[in-house]
Amino acid sequence: MSATVLPISHAQNPSTTRKAMLGLGLGNTLEWYDWMLFGLLSSYIGPHFFPSHDPVAATMSALAVFAVGFAVRPLGGVLLGTFADRIGRRAVMLVSIALMALTTLVIALAPTHAQIGVWAGGLLLVCRLVQGVSTGIEAPLSTAYAVELAPAGREARAAGFMSFFVNLGILLASLVSFGTTFAIGGDAMQDWGWRIPFAIGAVMGLLVLYLRRSLPETLHEEDRVEGPAASVWRGVGKHWLGLLAMIFVVGAAQAYNYAWTVGLPNLARSTFQEDPTGVFAASTALGVVLLVGSPITGWLADRFKLSRAFTVTRVLAVPSVFVMLLYAQPGMGGFLGVLLGGSVVLVLNMTLYNVVATSLMPKYCRATGVALGYGIAVALFGGTASYLMLWLQEQGATWLFPVYTAVLSLVSVVLYLAARRSSGTFAGE
Repeated sequence: MSATVLPISHAQNPSTTRKAMLGLGLGNTLEWYDWMLFGLLSSYIGPHFFPSHDPVAATMSALAVFAVGFAVRPLGGVLLGTFADRIGRRAVMLVSIALMALTTLVIALAPTHAQIGVWAGGLLLVCRLVQGVSTGIEAPLSTAYAVELAPAGREARAAGFMSFFVNLGILLASLVSFGTTFAIGGDAMQDWGWRIPFAIGAVMGLLVLYLRRSLPETLHEEDRVEGPAASVWRGVGKHWLGLLAMIFVVGAAQAYNYAWTVGLPNLARSTFQEDPTGVFAASTALGVVLLVGSPITGWLADRFKLSRAFTVTRVLAVPSVFVMLLYAQPGMGGFLGVLLGGSVVLVLNMTLYNVVATSLMPKYCRATGVALGYGIAVALFGGTASYLMLWLQEQGATWLFPVYTAVLSLVSVVLYLAARRSSGTFAGE
């Protein structure tokens, strides 16, 4: 028996809304758990799929595949975002989770380079490409979906709720990796234990698919654009400045995010040879800060004007990102201090960037516009961040990365304010 698809009205039953938000939120948890696992475990994955005598080179090969997954996010946004604006949000949300769960299972079972040669790296690359398409629509559309479900005046709180589940996924990735390493030891983790967290993610996918079967639809008949898909794209083109602002709003936050959640942990393990259990414990502590801070940030942002909250928190990112330069030599104390020292400003930016991006597009072309802007941003600035950070460190120019991120942050503020003056905002104000 198929699930009933519920259209959502402006007076949606609160219990139905809560159930829908849970389905959306846990889907984000799965997407980000699976996505972050690859980044966190790159130093384990690399030697199995890209063998090298240099562990840093093997890790960077795995991080290059990690970055390629970001490169196809705009494609996922374009293809699935257009469908979401024409046929509705629910079907696309189901497809994105199914793709992520399937590819995570494949990675858990994938043969290594020693077993099938270069085909192993090719299979890994295909899985990351499919996951890029999936996440290209899941991340931006789920927040837009949640904002459409939320009562007026609580849009930032809805974004904080969704960010909570995103950070839950990131925390679980660190926690499961830490627990697995603690239980079986570093050598077993390097050999075969890295597969366990991926298998857990595949099982989680079944639960999320079940919960999402009864998602309500938020795209009403009056919101749909009749005629060809070009009608949606004309709307995106009309708000081109909002799209440009969105790319930098998302891109700056993601560069900061992946430096902290992927770049620094891999730097600690591959370059400074820190104890992996300690690194995963520190990453888990960062995940707790992000998890707790997300709903608090959303609640506070609803009490102030969204544009003011965004501008202040984004400007704070400029000095905060330079904290990473304090981790310049081995030492778990220094690593933990840097990770947590930049975490408060990180959570402020990671909670607000999606609702700010959503506010720059009207509802009839929102899924397409936000998915496109988000996809371009993470492909250009997010997916390359951890690789760029390690590469600059190898070149002895680590200081260039915080300069780069600070410039992105300032440009995002300028473009956002220009877009607000040009065409206004459509949510959260």
